Amino acid sequence: MTIRTYINFNGNCREAVEFYADVFETEKPEFMLYRDMPDDDDSFSVTEDNADFILHTSLDIEGSTVMFSDIPPGMPFTVGNNVSLVIIGNDMEKIKKMYNRIRKDGGTVGMELEETFWAKLYGYVTDKFGVGWQFNYDEEVE
Repeated sequence: MTIRTYINFNGNCREAVEFYADVFETEKPEFMLYRDMPDDDDSFSVTEDNADFILHTSLDIEGSTVMFSDIPPGMPFTVGNNVSLVIIGNDMEKIKKMYNRIRKDGGTVGMELEETFWAKLYGYVTDKFGVGWQFNYDEEVE
C-alpha cells in the first residue's frame, strides 16, 4: 500500500506542476486535458474556458507520486491550506536547495529552515500556489 497526495488547482495547475517539476528536478510531466475526456462523459460540460484545464497529471517527487488537477467546472475551490507535503531526506544540501527555490519564488515562510528538537534541519514554506511544504532532514532515511 502507498499513500499519495492529490492537489487541486483553480485553473493554474499547469503552471504549478511545471514549477514543481523544476524545483524538484523531475521528468517533464505529461498532461491530460479536460478536452481529452470522452464525449460521452456528461458529469460536467467542457467549454472553451476550461478545455485546456488539466484533468490529471502527476510527478515523482523524491520517490513519491503526487497527483494534480484543476477542479472540475462548478466545484468549489478552497486554497490548499488543508494540504501539505512532507519531504524527508538524508541529503541536507538538496533539502536546502528545494526549500530555498520555493521560498524565493513567491513562497511564504511558516518556519525557517533550522535545527529543531526532532531534526537537524526542518522548515515549512507555503508556495505561491497556497500549498504547504515541510522539509525535514533525517539521516536514516534512504
